[in-house]
Amino acid sequence: MPYTDQDNMFSDDQAVTASAASTDVVDLGAAGASNARDLRLVVDVTTAVTASGSATVTFQLQTDSDSGFGSVQTLVETAAIGKATLVAGYRAWEITLPKDVLRYVRVYYSVGSGPLTAGKFKAYLAQEA
Repeated sequence: MPYTDQDNMFSDDQAVTASAASTDVVDLGAAGASNARDLRLVVDVTTAVTASGSATVTFQLQTDSDSGFGSVQTLVETAAIGKATLVAGYRAWEITLPKDVLRYVRVYYSVGSGPLTAGKFKAYLAQEA
């Protein structure tokens, strides 16, 4: 069973209608990647994605050494996922954090062919207990 806590939460039922960064940023501390061992990024759909057109969402893991993300780096991203797939309860993404992660990390939701008329996500870091 994965262990999570509020300090490792990027989004908790965050509504997304246009491209946006996660509500919160996780600070891995000065050691950055060495503090991220065995952590997994998990993104779940909590409210189904809807749109008038054929919308997609791409999920990105972004990092920076600055909490303001002035020099943001996208480390990894999903392919565009169609709205029909993004139903409530769907696990949209789960990966182990890469080794080149810096001190601060966030999730970025990139909406294609939007806007969305509905859609909420929960994104967090999890570690096996």
